[in-house]
Amino acid sequence: MGWRRIHLSTGILERGARLLLVASRYPNQRDPLWNLPGGRQEPPEGLEGAVIREFAEETSLVVRVVRLAYVAESFDAGSATQFTNFAFHVEGRGEPRVPPGDAHAVDCGWFGRAELAARLSVGVVREPLLGYLADPRRQYFGYADAGITIEFAD
Repeated sequence: MGWRRIHLSTGILERGARLLLVASRYPNQRDPLWNLPGGRQEPPEGLEGAVIREFAEETSLVVRVVRLAYVAESFDAGSATQFTNFAFHVEGRGEPRVPPGDAHAVDCGWFGRAELAARLSVGVVREPLLGYLADPRRQYFGYADAGITIEFAD
């Protein structure tokens, strides 16, 4: 069985001690999952272009990429998929809002660092972000087992 690779591009937008998160629906998940704003890279766009586009789609915010924060990869044997997430620090003004009628992103909000562990239920999302925030010198996280299978609507 051949493995497919999906590049994800997410953004860390922090104001004060609060980070912006987005709740997204997936066909095989009962409840929305919280994550950093972002999503799949669509060729031929670069990773920076992907996070800028995804921020606009999910939060209606225009952002600018400041720098790469960390890279996290995980493997889902159930779907034979390797996910590589490139998390960037971004800057943006205004207040986020999920565009009306978006079937994927259903909510967004600001959360303090102390709230992140409880809000982020998926380990391969939570652990790299918390690890990086605790020690920004740590910039790579790898997981042989994603611990979750995500189905995309498209």
